[in-house]
Amino acid sequence: MTIRRFGLSLLLGLTVAAGVVHAEDEDGLDEFRDKLTNEWMMVKNDRLHNIRTFARLEDGKRYRSMKVEATLDASLASLARVMYDIESYPRWFWKTRTARFLRKDSPTEFIAYMVHEAPVGLPDRDTAIKITVDPQSRGKPGIVMHVTAMPDFLPAKPPLVRVKAEELTLRFTPKSEKQVDLQVEGYFDPGGFAPAWAANFVQRNAPYSVILGLQRMANKEDYAKEGRPLPFKIYEFGQAIP
Repeated sequence: MTIRRFGLSLLLGLTVAAGVVHAEDEDGLDEFRDKLTNEWMMVKNDRLHNIRTFARLEDGKRYRSMKVEATLDASLASLARVMYDIESYPRWFWKTRTARFLRKDSPTEFIAYMVHEAPVGLPDRDTAIKITVDPQSRGKPGIVMHVTAMPDFLPAKPPLVRVKAEELTLRFTPKSEKQVDLQVEGYFDPGGFAPAWAANFVQRNAPYSVILGLQRMANKEDYAKEGRPLPFKIYEFGQAIP
């Protein structure tokens, strides 16, 4: 396992993976969408789990942008171990059918392919994404990931619909020995026909659900202890970074 797998769990969950969406949700989502402006509006504030999600509208984009702010009760290393274990994603991860690597250019740059289940009545989506990682360095205690969709990297695979756009930035920063601050900001366009209510329902719920799942997995003994090797040095809170 390598740093190239760092953060894939969140990336998958923050894309177009979705469960069953009922039509009656449309009215509530339309009302919420009508209130949005180009300023961040809070969508969910879970004080118990320290998770806050936001949304806003941006010019030239079909769907709303999203932001997540969370404090996870786990070490940075345990979170990394969860995210490296890509084969475990079906155990906790929001409606992802498959995930694999297409190309590995360096320890901090790679291209991945994913297939996501769409809401009932809509075709499933697939996506090729380029992920680059900014490791920790002196004066930069966090790990930053940048995600960009590459819709033309592979030929289309009907009946799957290719995700049109995905732009994400994820920042993991140690807050204490057992806590990590997570900030995610980005946008996705699922491509093809996707009713706004369905896409917005996924964006409203998937980030929150994925972060809860990530927290749960990171606290499991298999990931919380040092049994799983890490291929690079992770500096926890208070450790000097050379």
